[in-house]
Amino acid sequence: MSGLFISLEGPDGSGKTTQIQLLQEFLIERGYEVVLTREPGGTDISEQVRKIILDVNNEKMSNMTELLLYTAARAQLVDEIIRPALEAGKVVICDRFYDSSAVYQGIARGMGVDMVYQLNEEALQGILPDITFLMDMDAEEGIQRKKKQATLDRLEKENLEFHQKVVEGYRSLAKRNSQRIKVLNATDSIDQIQKQMRQYLLRQIEK
Repeated sequence: MSGLFISLEGPDGSGKTTQIQLLQEFLIERGYEVVLTREPGGTDISEQVRKIILDVNNEKMSNMTELLLYTAARAQLVDEIIRPALEAGKVVICDRFYDSSAVYQGIARGMGVDMVYQLNEEALQGILPDITFLMDMDAEEGIQRKKKQATLDRLEKENLEFHQKVVEGYRSLAKRNSQRIKVLNATDSIDQIQKQMRQYLLRQIEK
């Protein structure tokens, strides 16, 4: 039996973490085994790479180095966590996946979406999300939310123009992949968003 792979995407501050926890509870109640993970991270090696990527002191990091580090962390996560879980018939919920690289490095950094996808082919081992929920929110509000929550990391500290490119990048990616990506209004209430997620998920499972 193959499992189900769900990813959550969105600009910084869009509320992914809260929705992931609620979705996990919902699926467990329905009898599914659920594995939660995140990008970059999810394994010992990938978490070490995460620290390098997000360290505010690494301001000299080139765009290509950043992209390769994300891809390396992803390759380890797929090999060590995601593939085995799916092969065991479990549901995997990942906080960000390769769409983040397409948007942050491909679009906001100007490296090109197709190039990012090509680079990720080997890292992904043919594994793509079955369903992606996109938490859509304007960049200004997302950053204001993030500032209230915690100290900003290296990418969160980028200027407003960068974060606006991220938001527009996600929206264009959603149009390009409308069969997989379900867009949700991140300014709706937590309950409203979760209800939409659950209804959409059940419809997709029943197909």
